[in-house]
Amino acid sequence: MLKQRVRYAPYLQRVKTAADVVPMFRTGQSLGWSGFTGVGAPKVVPQALADHVQRENLQGKLRFDLFVGASAGPEESRWAELDMIARRSPHQVGKPIANAINDGRIQFFDKHLSMFPQDLTYGFYSRHKPRDAPILDFAIIEATAIKEDGSIVPGASVGASPEFVAVAEKVIIEVNTATHSFEGIHDIDMPINPPHRPPYPYTTVDQRCGVNAIPVDPAKVVAIVESDQRDKVPPNHPADTTSRAIASHLVEFLEHEVTWGRMPKSLHPLQSGIGNIANAVIEGLTSSSFKNLTVWTEVLQDSFLDLFQNGSLDYATATSIRLTEPGFKRFFDHWDEFASKLCLRSQVVSNSPELIRRLGVIAMNTPVEVDIYAHANSTNVSGSRMLNGLGGSADFLRNAKLSIMHAPCSRPTKTDPTGISTIVPMASHVDQTEHDLDVVVTDQGLADLRGLSPTERAREIIQHCAHPEYQPILNDYLERSEFYARKNKCMHEPHMLKHAHQFHINLAEKGTMKVKSWD
Repeated sequence: MLKQRVRYAPYLQRVKTAADVVPMFRTGQSLGWSGFTGVGAPKVVPQALADHVQRENLQGKLRFDLFVGASAGPEESRWAELDMIARRSPHQVGKPIANAINDGRIQFFDKHLSMFPQDLTYGFYSRHKPRDAPILDFAIIEATAIKEDGSIVPGASVGASPEFVAVAEKVIIEVNTATHSFEGIHDIDMPINPPHRPPYPYTTVDQRCGVNAIPVDPAKVVAIVESDQRDKVPPNHPADTTSRAIASHLVEFLEHEVTWGRMPKSLHPLQSGIGNIANAVIEGLTSSSFKNLTVWTEVLQDSFLDLFQNGSLDYATATSIRLTEPGFKRFFDHWDEFASKLCLRSQVVSNSPELIRRLGVIAMNTPVEVDIYAHANSTNVSGSRMLNGLGGSADFLRNAKLSIMHAPCSRPTKTDPTGISTIVPMASHVDQTEHDLDVVVTDQGLADLRGLSPTERAREIIQHCAHPEYQPILNDYLERSEFYARKNKCMHEPHMLKHAHQFHINLAEKGTMKVKSWD
């Protein structure tokens, strides 16, 4: 199988086991891994390095600066548990790595996913190195095939692999023979730095440049390692009452936009984040009247397969196919049907602000919290505790024709059955500003914020999106803030700064956001 997949004969002389390459690595090196949202990452080489660290008691002694297009798989969690990561960028998933970041053991740089790969090629992440040092010491890239010219055919994601290959001193290719070859499904734009960078030419979601593998200088490739491990994506949570209510509000809103002539019946290209709410929204579209839909997004989940197979979805572009095990089986069983309607691109293209704006994308993402003026927090709980990182949400929300954020109106906790309010007086951390959001939707309802002043937005959000038990508290805060602001002639966006974060303070001290008194 390896000989069938590796069609560039000289590489067959460089076949090694994962254990063979372990001695190549030294502490302090910078590594780029393929992968995006848990699929397409290298598996056997990272596992061999982790086994070596555990066996030789090298925890904290063999540490790397690790760069992945977004999140990798369970391998990066194990590396975090073994204290093998010194620095990490730009996005991660998993409790072990999040805990290490919040404990201060990993220095994490959170960056827009459209900007991260190009910033890496500019040398922004290697400023501490000598001038003649490589930006990356190693790129470890998963492939599902290697073409006759030595170029790399990725698997279920492209991510930042083209940039990693371009700037790495050495390249290790993991050829995954346990999965279907993805040859023909990719479209690769290699990095070109300014000031003479040409524009991406795409004006429809199905246009391609025609390069379907990642070019690489064969002299850089120091090892070919066979991998027999498939991507492992946890099962999706089934849609619940809350997520179905959010989906219903959104579908009704989009139907209203079509009725008023602000959208065609096929809508505009859709972008959706990951998670159970995003899945529920796509499921809601599956049973709606919309046809001839297109998708321009980062990640495709299982629910998109339903849109393909019921005839609603004509074409989809992404940088990752994040499917569960049943989803991948379904995908491979209907390969000819799906592959002809799908393109996987580099993340700098899938998340390109220019293309998102050109195509008029409808962007839908989930925040941690939204405040009454429509500033949204996507990353830091109570202002400080990092979750996964910003990801590509701001790439889309800042540039979309319609920027939508959806979330439950509250999240139950052990200390308060109503839970933590998603709608707060002032966001404890801001990732998406008030200038960038058009629509906020919860299971309570939908607030259309387009063209509204801050105080008008506040009333729409409180009335339509806040939990009924939090509505009077938020209205009280707004009225008190307006009273103060009117006296001080600062009525544009009224706040009482000494009380603006009282929801979060009350939660930390009393286990609930239900403020009983502002005094």
